[in-house]
Amino acid sequence: QVQLVESGGGLGQAGGSLRLSCAASGSIFSIGAMGWYRQAPGNQRDMVATITRGGSINYTDSVKGRFTISRDNAKNTIYLQMNSLKPEDTAVYYCYGERLGMGFWGKGTLVTVSS
Repeated sequence: QVQLVESGGGLGQAGGSLRLSCAASGSIFSIGAMGWYRQAPGNQRDMVATITRGGSINYTDSVKGRFTISRDNAKNTIYLQMNSLKPEDTAVYYCYGERLGMGFWGKGTLVTVSS
């Protein structure tokens, strides 16, 4: 089992910045791709950004140029630096990780962006 714990959510202002962290623990040997997903009220959970163990990155179009995902394999932690925040970024942000074909989710952290 892999446990993922997010931190860093909260209230931000439009145009401001927030940084999310996700620490992995448990059976983390061979943990592969990790990423961030978000779910706004009434919406489905959508991919925000993903990063492989080797550092290959993918972003959804709406956050390109504003958000940056990074990974510290030594700390088994990923980060999401969110700049130029918009009210439409308001959502619960979930950390995701894959290990040996299985997916794991964190419990989520709420990000609220005020206009």
